[in-house]
Amino acid sequence: MSQLQIYITVAVFAAVILLIAFNLLDMAIAALTGTCILIALGILDEQDLLGATRAAAGPLGLLFGGMVVARILATTGLFDVIGDVYLRATGGSGARFLLMLIALVAPVCALLPNATTVILLAPVIVRVCIALEADFVRPMLLAAIISNSAGLLTIVGDPATFLVGSTIGMTFGEYLRRVSLGGLVAVLVIVPLLPVLMRDLWTLKRTLPPRAPAKRIERPVYAALAGVVLFVMMALFVFGEDLPTHIVPPAVAMIASALALLVGFAARVEPTDNVLRDVDWKTLVFLASIFCLVQAVVKTGLLQLLAVQLYQVFGGQLTLVALMLLAGVGLLSSLLANVPVAAASIIMVKGYLVMAEVVPDTALSSGFSEWPTVSIPVFIGLMFGATLGGNATLVGAAANIVAAGVCARQGTPITFGTFLRYGLPITVVQLAASAVYVLAVTRLLH
Repeated sequence: MSQLQIYITVAVFAAVILLIAFNLLDMAIAALTGTCILIALGILDEQDLLGATRAAAGPLGLLFGGMVVARILATTGLFDVIGDVYLRATGGSGARFLLMLIALVAPVCALLPNATTVILLAPVIVRVCIALEADFVRPMLLAAIISNSAGLLTIVGDPATFLVGSTIGMTFGEYLRRVSLGGLVAVLVIVPLLPVLMRDLWTLKRTLPPRAPAKRIERPVYAALAGVVLFVMMALFVFGEDLPTHIVPPAVAMIASALALLVGFAARVEPTDNVLRDVDWKTLVFLASIFCLVQAVVKTGLLQLLAVQLYQVFGGQLTLVALMLLAGVGLLSSLLANVPVAAASIIMVKGYLVMAEVVPDTALSSGFSEWPTVSIPVFIGLMFGATLGGNATLVGAAANIVAAGVCARQGTPITFGTFLRYGLPITVVQLAASAVYVLAVTRLLH
C-alpha cells in the first residue's frame, strides 16, 4: 500500500467516526459509505473483503442467531408476565428498579450475547418505566452498559470477548476460572455509581397503578417449545465445544435461530417474513462495514508498527503491556465498535508476543493454540479493554446501538452526548477496577 493510500485510509476512517460522533450521518450509512469509498479507490480488494468476512462471520453469526431467537421469544407473552412481576417487585421505588435492572440483565447476558439480551428485555424495561412515569432512555442506556459488562461473565456473553477467547483456544470452563470473576467486579462497580449518575431516578417514588389481572401466556405449548430452543441454545453454548462435532458459539446461535424459526412457522403465530424483517439489520450492516474499515487499517501495516512500538517501549514486561492494552484498547473501543477493534488488536498482540519471544512465529497463524500461561494476562487485558471500552459511547458496542434503536422507535432517541455523559464515568471506574484484577491474575499465574 502506498503512502497516499495509507493517508486516505486513515482519513476515511477518521471521517466515519467524526460523522457518527457529531450525529451528522446515520452510523450504518457512514460506515457503509466509508467502506465503499475504499473499495472504489482500490484500497480494499476482493481478498480484503474475504478477510473481513472471515473475521466478522463469528460475531455477526452470534448476533443474528440471538436476534432471531429473541424475536420468537417476544411473541410468546413470556416477557409480559416478567414485566408485571418486575413492576410489582419495584414497589414504586426508583432505587429498587435500578438495582433489579442489574439483577435482571446480568444473568441473562451471561448466557446470551449482549445485544440479544437488550432486544429481549427492552419491552419489559420500557413498560415498567412507563408504569412508573419515568424516563426510559437512561434505563435502556444502563441496560446496554450492564449487558456489555455482564458479557465478561462467560465467553459467549460479548462478541468481543468471544473473539479474543476463541483466538487463544480458551474453553468455556477455562474462561470461568480465569476471567469471570473480573466480569462480576465490572458489574458490581456500577452499583455505587447509580445514586450519583442517576440521582433523580434513584430517589424516584411512585404509587403503583392498581393491580390488573395477572398476565397469562395464551399459547403455553408454543411458549414451552420456544423455551426449549432457548435452553438448547444455552446448553450448547456451555457444552457444544466438548461434543465430537465441536459446535462453536456462532454455530450454536445459527442452529438455535433455525429451530426458533421452525417453532414459529409450525405455530403459525405470524409469518416468518415478519420475524426476519424485525432483525436489527442496521446493527449488522454497521458492524460488517466497520470490520471492512478495520481490514483496511490492518492492510496499512500500522498495527505491525504498533506491535514494534510495544516491544521497543515495554520489551518483555508483559504485565505493563496488559495494562497498556486495557487502557489503549479501551479508548479505541469507545471510539469504534469494540468487536472489530478486538479483531485488529489480536493481530497486534500476536505480533508483539512473537517479537518478545513468548511464542514462536507459528503463533501468527490462525490455528495456533499453545499459548503459554504468562501470555494469558495480556489477552485478558485485551478482553476487558475491548468489552468495557464499548460502554463509553453510543457506537462502542452492538448493545448500545440496539438500545438506541429501541428508544428511537419509542420516539426519544439516545444522542451520542447523552450516552457519553453516563457511559464514560462508568467505563473509567470499570477499567480501573479491571486493572487491579489483571494485576491479581498476573500474580496468581506467576
